[in-house]
Amino acid sequence: MAIRVLVYDDNEALRASIGVLIDGEEGMELLAALPNAETVETDIRQLQPDVVLMDIDMPVVNGVTAVQRIRAIDASLPVIMLTIFDDTDNIFQAVCAGASGYLLKQYITDELSGAIRMVLAGGAPMTGSVAKKVLTMVPRAAVTQPEANGLSEKETAILQLLVQGYSYKMMATELGVSIDTIRFHIKKIYDKLHVHSAAGAVSRAIRDKLV
Repeated sequence: MAIRVLVYDDNEALRASIGVLIDGEEGMELLAALPNAETVETDIRQLQPDVVLMDIDMPVVNGVTAVQRIRAIDASLPVIMLTIFDDTDNIFQAVCAGASGYLLKQYITDELSGAIRMVLAGGAPMTGSVAKKVLTMVPRAAVTQPEANGLSEKETAILQLLVQGYSYKMMATELGVSIDTIRFHIKKIYDKLHVHSAAGAVSRAIRDKLV
């Protein structure tokens, strides 16, 4: 079954370009490309996308507010932000709102298809420069307190990789364990942080300075 993608962006040319990228990618289907997110709740319920691509700077309803509205009705639907902004404030707001990933528009030709597949595999895809800025929000000193918030040392290490955008497969390779082991620890992390998705875990990690 094709990956069903819903796009929100007020730039008509970019919407068309994203549509071409998605339609040209085997195993992906563009459901709709809309200029704003005013009807986002209705869109989600009617179209039932697997992944949402969301611009931040849009009229009527901006991307951060749209993500918050999506999270109010669906805690686990992957939402990847597409934006020209890579400043810390925008990144922080988007992640804390519940965004699953964050890509800069100038790199979407090379990164979009991989990011869509990564987010569906449980990762949190981010353009490299964005990932570096996310890490600057996270004090490294917290790593010395692995039992804070009930997380074990291994769970803290996995949460840190999740923040960096690693997929389950990448985590397993990095830590030398099986994907099933990663899934087991991720479930425990979700339970301890009272979240239901990678986006929620990343948001808590940054907000509460857990890693």
